[in-house]
This record gives sequence, C-alpha cells and structure tokens, in this order.
Amino acid sequence: MKNNFKKYEQLNNIDNSKLKNKVIAKIQIGAQLYGMATSDSDIDYKGVYLPSKKQILLGKFPNSIDLSTSDKMTKNTSKDVDYEIYSFHYFIKLALNCQTLAMDMLHAPSNMVIISSEIWDELVALRCKFYSKFLMSFVDYARSQAAKYSIKGSRINAVLEILNILKAENNENKMKVIWDKLPDNKYCFHIGTDPNGISQYKVCGKIIQKSAKIGYVEPILKKLYNEYGKRAKLAAENKNIDWKAVSHALRIAYQAKEILEFNTISFPLKNADFLLKVKQGNLNYIKDVAPIFDELIDNVENLVNENSLPEKADQEFWDQYICKTIEKAIFT
Repeated sequence: MKNNFKKYEQLNNIDNSKLKNKVIAKIQIGAQLYGMATSDSDIDYKGVYLPSKKQILLGKFPNSIDLSTSDKMTKNTSKDVDYEIYSFHYFIKLALNCQTLAMDMLHAPSNMVIISSEIWDELVALRCKFYSKFLMSFVDYARSQAAKYSIKGSRINAVLEILNILKAENNENKMKVIWDKLPDNKYCFHIGTDPNGISQYKVCGKIIQKSAKIGYVEPILKKLYNEYGKRAKLAAENKNIDWKAVSHALRIAYQAKEILEFNTISFPLKNADFLLKVKQGNLNYIKDVAPIFDELIDNVENLVNENSLPEKADQEFWDQYICKTIEKAIFT
C-alpha cells in the first residue's frame, strides 16, 4: 500500500490537487463484470481522469497511471487488486478504436460503477457514437484464436491450394507473377494495399505482399499448413488448448454481436456460464466449443458487413467534445 500512496502523491504533486477530485470514473471490470468470477478471481478496476490545467497547457500528462496494490505474492489471486486510470483524451482514443476495454467500461451497469461524474454520464449517453466498423477488430482477434485450434479442413485446404500454386513457380519469381491466380474465399482473399501502395493478400490471418518472392512466402505457408495439422490433432485430443484465450475470444465476439444487434452490451454476460466452463477447460473443444466458435465468428462477420455503421467514428465530433469538456471543466 505504501508504494500505492506514493503513486497517488506523485499525481497529486503534478495536478496540485487531490487525485479523487480528478477521477471522473472508476469502474470494476473483469470477471466480476462479466459474471464469471470465482473464488480465485482478482479485482480489476479501470478509471478515467482529467489532467490538470498545467498538464494540458504543457501537453504533459500520462496516457495511463497504474495504481495497483498487487505484488508478486498476490498477483492473479483474489487478493490481487489492479487499478489503472486513463487520461480523458486517451480513453476517448481507445473508444474511437472500439477497444474492448473502453466498450466494457462504457456499458458497465451502475452496480459496477464505483465513481461517476457528469462527464462520465455524458460519455455513456454518447457511447453509440463510438460504434464503427472497427468492431471488425473483435472478429479478427476471435478468428485468429479459432485458427490456432482449427478443426475445419477448409482452412487447411485453403492453405494447401495456394501452396500448390506456388510449387509450380520459380522461387525467385515475385508473388505478382501469380497474383491473379490466388483464390478469393472465406480464409484467403485480397485485402487492398498497405500505406506504401503495395498490394496485399491474407492467408488465414497471414499477410503476404505482392512484392515478396515466392521462395520467401512458400516456407511461411508450409509452416502454417503443418501447424494447422498439428493443432487440429491436439484439439481433437483436447490438449494444449489455451482455454483462457479461447474464452476471451468468444467473449468479445459475443459482445460485438450484441452491439451490432441491439446497440448495447448486457452485463453480466448472457453466456457467462458457458464462457466460464470454457475458461476452466471443462468442455470438449471439438464437440462443445469449436462448432459454436466458428458459427459465432461467421455470424458477427456478416453482421459487421451488413450493418450501416460508419467505417470509423466521427473524429471531428469527438475532437470538439474534448475541447468543449476540457474548457468547461478545467478552464472555466
């Protein structure tokens, strides 16, 4: 606790005020919020603070401040208390990118809100203005986790199809030679250009550039093909599965689905019991998890594509909101 008080004092010295007067929100997140808490679950708080007038004028304030009280002995136990607060500016940046942390905080029910304020209430009321196609990042993460334990032969076959195309070419040739031969399907498709204008293609999450040599790409895809086979076999035996990561991926996919369908996230989560069983490794991956996982990801991906959400949130609106709020709270 002594080190924690020092952190408070350090912030107080910068702000020239008491920390509690600068925190506009403190939310309990994690297992308690999701409805997945066990006797071993740690306590996790996230908050938002307003920088001081001096900090804003000098442009010197941290994106986040760690006020956790945990140590090596209590880490990841019921006695572990994590508490991190984000600057007002940085929190809005996280929300604009549809980061799951920000979405959790903005949708937390009142019983999980430890500290609130007029500013926080206003942010919650405006949370729908953060929604955008960036929710696709939820799907990308979930799909990457599903791919780790792929049991779908279609993924393996998709990689094999491209490997067969590559084998017929000279290793010194660049991918552009066979670029138009590459298939477009659920797992392998063209994704446009990078910031340098180079065309890109995604193979089960791996990005390949048009300028790359075939001899460079082929070993990468061979490794991916072998990993899929190995992981699929282990998954079939219910071995070497990172159940915590799988439950996390499922959770954020469910949350994205609810936002897309109902413009909200319900806490505790409707699927909390199932997710907890997954997290604890109490289910059979092949029979109980994989079918739901694959169907959920496909469902959310379709919802994102069909939804009328903007490609990205209105940056100008939120820039003006930051200016208006800071002027009223700090400079008036």
